[in-house]
Amino acid sequence: MLKQLSGMDSLFLYTENHRAPLEVGCLQVYDPSTAPNGEVRFKEILATFQERLDRVDLFRQKLVEVPFSLDYPYWTEDRDFDLEYHVRHISLPKPGDWEQLMAQVARLQARQLDHSRPLWMAHVIGGLGNIPGFPKAAFAVFMKFHHAAIDGATGQNLQAIMHDREPLPADASSYRPSIGPGDNNRPGALNLLARTPLNTALRSTKLGLGLLFALPGALRMLLTRDRTSKTPVPVTILNPGRVTPNRSIGGRFFDLEDFRAIRAGCKGATINDVALTVIAGGIRYYLQARESLPDLPLVAGCPIHVGGSMEESRDRPNLLSIMTPSLHTDIRDPVERLHAIRDDTLGAKASTAALGKATLTRIPMNLPAPVARNLYPLLVTLGVQSQTLLFNTLISNVAIDHGPLYFAGAKLARVMGTAPPFDQWGAFHTVVSCGGEVSITVTACRDMMPDPEFYAECIEASFDDLRQAMLGTPAARKQATRGKKSAAGKPPAVEIAS
Repeated sequence: MLKQLSGMDSLFLYTENHRAPLEVGCLQVYDPSTAPNGEVRFKEILATFQERLDRVDLFRQKLVEVPFSLDYPYWTEDRDFDLEYHVRHISLPKPGDWEQLMAQVARLQARQLDHSRPLWMAHVIGGLGNIPGFPKAAFAVFMKFHHAAIDGATGQNLQAIMHDREPLPADASSYRPSIGPGDNNRPGALNLLARTPLNTALRSTKLGLGLLFALPGALRMLLTRDRTSKTPVPVTILNPGRVTPNRSIGGRFFDLEDFRAIRAGCKGATINDVALTVIAGGIRYYLQARESLPDLPLVAGCPIHVGGSMEESRDRPNLLSIMTPSLHTDIRDPVERLHAIRDDTLGAKASTAALGKATLTRIPMNLPAPVARNLYPLLVTLGVQSQTLLFNTLISNVAIDHGPLYFAGAKLARVMGTAPPFDQWGAFHTVVSCGGEVSITVTACRDMMPDPEFYAECIEASFDDLRQAMLGTPAARKQATRGKKSAAGKPPAVEIAS
């Protein structure tokens, strides 16, 4: 069965390159003590994947291109599907510590998916014996998908499908390796081309109507917006022009109750506002340490889902817009910064409402495919050459069901997200709340951020500042300055707010 990608799905294919594949990932840490005999074998993991293959179309679907790119690509069933290609087992060498795990995940994130197969991979990672805070004998699963196939909303659906509410063990004896009968049913070029004229006509009509419907909202925004000139976005070491193919990853876990308590102390704030404030403080510390903090505040790009219900998002995976609040990195005081960020995000949401959520997606959804395929890469190139920035870093926030979740009988203990840096935006932050914890992770171009562990300590320092200021809770961390050096080789002069 053929299913065509939308214009927005295809955008992620057309704008990526070998240096910056647009792929999102999730590192999930499991506690095997809840499984029978306190262990989970790799064959049981394979059996669990196999049992769930038919519940998620994207597991078995691969891309097929329309000749000459006259229309958007299609998803079609991979008749040569091989589960053991997509699910692999690796292990960290001793001692199996945190920095080794982050380095391994960074390598897996950097490795581009094979576009001739379904666009996902899962690596089961063992040897995590020396990581504080991880369950005894823990194992991790790092799953990665192309952004054309998944976004935050469909990722939440996938989590629900892949996990059980009870520690149900997988039956390893049920697993039977299989490879499909071959790709004899691959749709022919003439079949695909025959669909193109009608698709193009419908899409062009929707584009014209979308622009017409957008006009009233755009006029309202022009008439009601603040008349003061908008502050330009500064260029920093987080915005290196073209990124390299190398990646670095760092992150920290925080108590969700602390985030909720901080939010409660700032009327109208959200968990996302608290996360933005923590990230802003971490960026401020990091840039200070590298003697490159600009006077102008940095700006965040925050993807937002503008589709319908989660159920609807299964069939329309990418319905995204973006809001661009200031991170107010020019503000030293964390509480003042939180209030300023709250005001910015409220304003951005009001602007989105004025324009209309669905309106924001109509242009990328309905551009003719030949135009989109050439226009998007051109816009990226022009942006790099002119150093025109819309924002400094991307920050995505995803909430996963907070109830206990199990995979092959093992309890889900911790979750981190990874996301693709891109030309001009060399660092992508992911915020994931799950199971009473919030993780903040940065995926960066390694040439731009060779010291992700230090950056993670800056994030931790920022959180402790905000918690101390809002809740009066003593900081329990080690100072980010202790025993560390900046990328420039000097002890980082991290300014701790009083």
